[in-house]
Amino acid sequence: MSEHNRPPVEDWETDFDLFDKDYAADPYPIWKDLREGGCPVAHTERFNGVYLPTRHEDISAIAHDTEHFSSRSVLISDVPLEELGSFVSPPITSDPPEHAPHRRALLPAFAPKAMAKWLPITQQICRDLLDEFVEKGSCDGSEDYAKHIPVKVIARMIGIPEQDADMFRRWVYELLEVGPHDRPTATRATREVFEYFAGIVEDHQAEPRDDLTSYLLEAEMDGQPLDARQVSGGLFLILLAGIDTTWSTIGSSLWHLGQHPEDRHRLATEPELMDPAVEEFLRFYSPVTMARVITDEVEMSGTTLCPGQRVMLPFAAANRDPDFMEDAETFVIDREINRHSAFGLGIHRCLGSNLARMEVKVALEEWIARIPEFELSNTNDVTWSTGQIRGPRTLPLSW
Repeated sequence: MSEHNRPPVEDWETDFDLFDKDYAADPYPIWKDLREGGCPVAHTERFNGVYLPTRHEDISAIAHDTEHFSSRSVLISDVPLEELGSFVSPPITSDPPEHAPHRRALLPAFAPKAMAKWLPITQQICRDLLDEFVEKGSCDGSEDYAKHIPVKVIARMIGIPEQDADMFRRWVYELLEVGPHDRPTATRATREVFEYFAGIVEDHQAEPRDDLTSYLLEAEMDGQPLDARQVSGGLFLILLAGIDTTWSTIGSSLWHLGQHPEDRHRLATEPELMDPAVEEFLRFYSPVTMARVITDEVEMSGTTLCPGQRVMLPFAAANRDPDFMEDAETFVIDREINRHSAFGLGIHRCLGSNLARMEVKVALEEWIARIPEFELSNTNDVTWSTGQIRGPRTLPLSW
C-alpha cells in the first residue's frame, strides 16, 4: 500500500499506523492514552498484523524473551514473513545461538577505547559544518548540520568516499520510510546497497587499510573468518543503524533547545551538565522502534499476541512510562538516575551506543560553543520522519 493511499486511523487501539503524520509529529499522547486507557497493547491489521505495547514492563519483557520473539524481521513492512527471503544483517537479525558469535565479532570495533580516535575527527566535522552557516544567523538544523555528522563519521570509519553520502542517506530513507509500504523500492535499495558494499569489500581485500571494513575482513567467528557476504551485511547494519538514529537524536536535541532557553543557558554556562543532558535527550526523544516476530502465543497485559505477526518495541514509549521512572514525562536536564532504553534492551542492545553518545555530545558541544543563543524560527515548518526512526527532518533555527 503506497503512502498516499493509506486510510486514516480511526481508532489507535485497533488500527494504528506508524507512518501516520500525526503519529510521526507527536506519538507521546497516543502512547499515553493507550497506556492509561485500558489498552496498553494495541493491534492493527495493517502490515499483516502488528502489536504495539506501550508499557516499559511489556516492552522490556519482549526484548528479553528470545524464545517467543524472533529478530529475523526487525522492520515493519507490507512484506509477509514467508516472503522475506534470505535477507540477513547479523547480529541484529540473528537469534540465539547464532547471535552471540556475530556480536562478539563486532564488539571490539565499538568499545569505548576504540571510539577515542574518532573524537577529534567528529569535532572537526562539526566545526567545518558550523563554519558554513554560523555567520548567516539562521540554518536548517537538520538539513545543514545534524544529518551530515553521522554519515561523515561512518564513511571514514568504514573507509568509503564521503561524496557518496547523499546516496547512503537515500538508501536509508528508501529502506526505512518508503520501503515498508513500497516493496519494489525496498528490493531495489537493498540490492544496490549489497552491490555497493560488495565492491567496497573486494577493494579492501585487494588493498587492506586501517578502517572498519578491513577489521571485519580480519575478524573471526567461531575460529573462521567472516565471508564477504557477512562483512557486507555488517557494513549494511552499520549504515542502516548508525545514520538516521544519530541524525534524529541530534536534531531532536536542537529542536528542544531551540524552545527551552533555560536548558540552553544551563548547557552554555555549566558544561559539566553535558553528559547527563545527552542521556536525557536520548531518553526523552529516543528515536528507535524495533520489531520482533512472534513465534509462540503469548499473553501480555490482557492481550493475546498471536504467532506469525510482528510486535513493535517503541523504546521511547518505555522511557516515558511513569510506572518505570519518576517524572518520566518531564525533561530533566540534570537527571541523576537515568536507566533509559534508548539503545534497546536485551541481547540486541545497540552495538554502536558508545559511538552515538560521542557524536551527540560533540555535536551539541560544538554547536553551543559557537551558537549559545538560538531559537526555533517557526514550529509550523518543522517536519518529522515517519516509520521506525523518528526525528526532525526540517528544523528552522535562527540566532
